[in-house]
Amino acid sequence: MTFDPRALRDAFGAFLTGVTVVTTFNEDGDPIGFTANSFTSVSLDPPLLLVCLAKTSRNFATLTGGRGFGINVLSEDQKDVSNTFARPVEDRFAAVAWQKGPFGSPVFGDVAAWFDCSMHENIDAGDHVILIGRIEGFENGGKTGLGYARGGYFTPALAEKSLLANADGSLLLGAVAERDGEILLVPDETGGWTLPFVQKADDEGMETLEEHIAATVGPALSTGLLYSVYEDTKTNRQHVVYRANLGTGDIRSGRLFPVQAPPLGEIADNAVRELVKRYAQESTLGNFGVYFGNQDKGRVHAVAAKGDA
Repeated sequence: MTFDPRALRDAFGAFLTGVTVVTTFNEDGDPIGFTANSFTSVSLDPPLLLVCLAKTSRNFATLTGGRGFGINVLSEDQKDVSNTFARPVEDRFAAVAWQKGPFGSPVFGDVAAWFDCSMHENIDAGDHVILIGRIEGFENGGKTGLGYARGGYFTPALAEKSLLANADGSLLLGAVAERDGEILLVPDETGGWTLPFVQKADDEGMETLEEHIAATVGPALSTGLLYSVYEDTKTNRQHVVYRANLGTGDIRSGRLFPVQAPPLGEIADNAVRELVKRYAQESTLGNFGVYFGNQDKGRVHAVAAKGDA
C-alpha cells in the first residue's frame, strides 16, 4: 500500500513534540547543525537517545560517519534559533551562544537541556537513518521547552497567558514551591498551613507570584509548569497553581516540609490539602499532571514524565 507523502507527513504532525538542534563538526572542523523534532530518549542504563536523519540531508555523511553529535533541546523563547537552523543560513552559529561539550559537540546556551553524545549505533530505516547516541555529558537548563505541532510552534507560557487573561472573577496565583525535597507552606488565617497565593490584578501576569514570594518569603521563586486550575465555587475565586523551584536563602515567612510528609492534618482548605497530597504521590512516581475542576471535583490530565519519555 502506498500513501500520499504530504498526507502522511500531516498525520505525523498531529503528534506534539519538542524542538531540538542537532550539532556536530564537519571534516574541516566547522560546526554544523540542523533543526529536528524526531528526537526521543531511549534508555537510562546505558544512557541512550535517538534522532532520525533523512538520507537526503546534506549532513548525512558527516553525521553517520562522525564520532558523535549534540542534541540541544530549545527553550520556549528560542523560536528564532529553531528557524535559523531550519533554513539555509550561511553562518547559523552566529545567532547563538555555544561551546564545546564534554565529548566535543557544539552545545548551546539558554536551552532547556543539552546532551553531548558519542555515536552508539546507526540503524537503517527506509528513507531515514536512526542515530542512536550514548550520552557522555548533559545539562538540564531547567527551562520549559519549545513545542511544535501541525507545522507551528506553541509554548506553555502562551497558553497560560491566555488562561490568565480570560479567567472570570477574582484570580489567585499559587505555587507548589519545592527545594531539596521539601515544599513551602505558609500560615493561613486558621493557624494552620496552606500554599502561598497572591491575588492577580487584571493588568498583571505570572511575575506577580514571583514578586510576592520574594517580598514575603525571601528566597527567589522560579515558576515552572502549570499544575492545577480550579474554581472555589463558595468564594467565586479562580486558582491557578504552578510547580516551582524555591531558591536558596532563609525563609522569613512559612516553613519547608518534606514532600513525602506534609502536615495534611493542619491544612484546613480541602482543595489545597488534596493538591499537596497529589503532589507527594506524583513526585514518587515521577509523573505530574494538571488538575482542572473546582474545589471538590475535577480531572487530572497527565502531561509529562520525569526522566523518561
